Amino acid sequence: MIDPAMLIDFIYHRAMSGVPNPTPQESVWRLPLLAAGWLFVGLGIVGAFLPVMPTTIFMIAALACFAKASPRLARWLLDHPRFGPPLRAWTEEGAISKKSKRLAVAAMAVSWGIVAATAHNILVPVGVGAVLVIVAIYVATRPLPAARE
Repeated sequence: MIDPAMLIDFIYHRAMSGVPNPTPQESVWRLPLLAAGWLFVGLGIVGAFLPVMPTTIFMIAALACFAKASPRLARWLLDHPRFGPPLRAWTEEGAISKKSKRLAVAAMAVSWGIVAATAHNILVPVGVGAVLVIVAIYVATRPLPAARE
């Protein structure tokens, strides 16, 4: 099974590494990556207002897309007053704040409850629950961000 957070982390760090890549203007992936980045930003903004939809994971995905397609937009996200601090903590340290961990695990629990209450087949909540437990363990085991001055 592929962990989405690890995949996004791999894409982002590959994009930000010193591996020679074509310039964003030369890449055939530039426009699709920009479109995906803006889609993820939109989903992240929606997630800021809906309690069971995550925000940060969509912003991390947007950052990964923008890192490949537009360094200026990647910098904009990293410097954003609301979204920048958790994105910087993730990219620099692989860290997630205590509050974000609690919210993420609580949202997963609520989501699982909805799936369990509405599923017609016992295999669906069991499968979804197994995936959510793995993701919750991953989130819970990330380090806390270092204290900033």
